Amino acid sequence: MSLFPRLGILTGGGDCPGLNAVIRSVVKSAAKQGWETLGIYGGFEGLLNKEEYDILNYKDMGGLLTMGGTILGSNNKGQFTAKTGLGETGKIPKEILDRAKSTFQQLNLKALVCVGGDGSLSIAQQLFEHGMPVVGIPKTIDNDLQSTAYTFGFDSAVTCATEALDRLHTTAQSHNRVFVLEVMGRHAGWIALHAGVAGGGDVILIPEIPFVYEKVCAKILEREKAGNRSTLVVVAEGAKDPTGTQVTLTSGEVNREDRLGGIGAVVAGEIQKRTGKETRVCVLGHLQRGGGPTTFDRVLCTQFGARAVQLVIQEKFGYMVAFQPPNTTIVKITEAIGQLKTVPPDCDMVQTARALGISFGD
Repeated sequence: MSLFPRLGILTGGGDCPGLNAVIRSVVKSAAKQGWETLGIYGGFEGLLNKEEYDILNYKDMGGLLTMGGTILGSNNKGQFTAKTGLGETGKIPKEILDRAKSTFQQLNLKALVCVGGDGSLSIAQQLFEHGMPVVGIPKTIDNDLQSTAYTFGFDSAVTCATEALDRLHTTAQSHNRVFVLEVMGRHAGWIALHAGVAGGGDVILIPEIPFVYEKVCAKILEREKAGNRSTLVVVAEGAKDPTGTQVTLTSGEVNREDRLGGIGAVVAGEIQKRTGKETRVCVLGHLQRGGGPTTFDRVLCTQFGARAVQLVIQEKFGYMVAFQPPNTTIVKITEAIGQLKTVPPDCDMVQTARALGISFGD
């Protein structure tokens, strides 16, 4: 049995740049406070098997700051699925919560740091309500979690999308083509919006602003008339077509949201048919989740990890670390989950884009 108080850490949900940087920060900060950190493998599923763990030595954390992915692995399937749709939270069976609590106790943990987005933190809240001391750290490339200005992973995803637009500019201009870049964003268009503005997009299509093809094509033809024979369209995967439906790749899995994808190809096809312009589509997909974190995300992850350890020491359980520039703060997990932070159609960033002549297809 450990001679030091011990906290556990797990990474749940989808992967993203910065997870390892958070792990590093938690382990190093905890060690400075005389605590031992135990890493739980495979997300929340690791709580069902007391063998799925490893003691994390702070001396081995040096290479994690810039490393993508998560050394602990993650999982967005299994017996801990909490999010089944927009605003829909599944109740985790009591016997599963009992098994997780039993593992927690057998591992002699004093607290559990849960790193994740809306779904993972919804699970963390249920664990907390079941008697487990839990602290949350917000992670999602979509930046759609309430009560924090930014989640880590978002800036890295936007940088990836912006770099893609930079590259598409040259090939689009060389061939006088329209390029449609499909980026992630199930219910929130933050990635498409920020990358579209930063990467010089001409049309941005997001879930929060309904669009029609006539307006999209009018923008392309307007540019053509002005001598700009190439156009870049950025579309979030969750943008609804003019009928108000999302384009999906798969559906029907039990307790799982539909897998989105394909709106870029649909938009590209309509543009080419309606304008006669040669149109190509590029889908970034999981490239946005891969690779190392940006400088901004490295700093944010380090701040989040250190603040989470402070919460553990102070026994402030049921709270999540948040970022309200320029400082970190804390909020109850219940204040951050259950209602996604979407793009307000009249927010400053949208107004900035419109002032630059960017079309939202409305």
